[in-house]
Amino acid sequence: MATIRQLRRRIQSVKNTAKITNALQLVAASKMRRAQDRALQAKPYAEKLRTVIAGLAAATVDPEKPAHPLLVTREVKNIALLHITPDRGLCGGLNSNLNRSAGTFVATQREPVEVIAVGKKGRDFFIRARVNVIAEFTDLGDYPGQAQVAPIARLVIDDYLAGLFDRVYVSYPEFVSTATQRPVIRQLLPIEPPRIGEDEAGASTFAQDYIFEPSPDRVLAQLLPRYVEMQIYEAVLQNAASFQSAQMVAMKNATDNANEITRDLTLTYNKARQEQITKELLDIVGGAAALEG
Repeated sequence: MATIRQLRRRIQSVKNTAKITNALQLVAASKMRRAQDRALQAKPYAEKLRTVIAGLAAATVDPEKPAHPLLVTREVKNIALLHITPDRGLCGGLNSNLNRSAGTFVATQREPVEVIAVGKKGRDFFIRARVNVIAEFTDLGDYPGQAQVAPIARLVIDDYLAGLFDRVYVSYPEFVSTATQRPVIRQLLPIEPPRIGEDEAGASTFAQDYIFEPSPDRVLAQLLPRYVEMQIYEAVLQNAASFQSAQMVAMKNATDNANEITRDLTLTYNKARQEQITKELLDIVGGAAALEG
């Protein structure tokens, strides 16, 4: 059984840990709201851009003209995975879930897969797994901007157009709620334009509602790289919101556990102290009885 001094030291150590985790919880909570707002504010723009891309892609279909290179599907010989994770830990099972999902994806592919890592946790995971990490982007900060995402999108698009990859996927945590972040892997390139309707009437209606200058083909060519960049930016914002939410929940649980351990240790300490006092009283009484006898 631990001595009273050991219990006292352990209680103080757990209290200090609780102070640290509580401070991290408060910091994450203050950052979480802003990160969530940024992720939610990006959705309307992304959805409108998807609608425009879908309408343009449907309106510019012409068998006699070659499609834009970002829309062309070719034989898959090499795959790239854009793996987006946080830079830091202390966020519960978020990092392990993301890396497990991405690792399973890489292991199940028949073609060779190379990784573009955004975030230290994903980079370290694939380096340990001996998967080729061809590029890394770290320290994007708690509130990443589009200027920080632009180099990532440029690298992905240039390598795809150069034929280094035939298909590109993106892996990131989808922010569902404060308590739930879901690993998602979806195709980034070639672009699969979303459908705007069940029939071809949607394409003609879309084309009639807008006037494109200089031409729908030129507008589509300008918007497709922007569309890829927006997809990556939205994934990075989802990652930031997921990390702050997961860290707040994890630190709250850690603080609650530390407080519970402190209560249990304090009860054990009081019992041990009581036993020691009782033993000392018995020794005094026994000594006094021996002197009187």
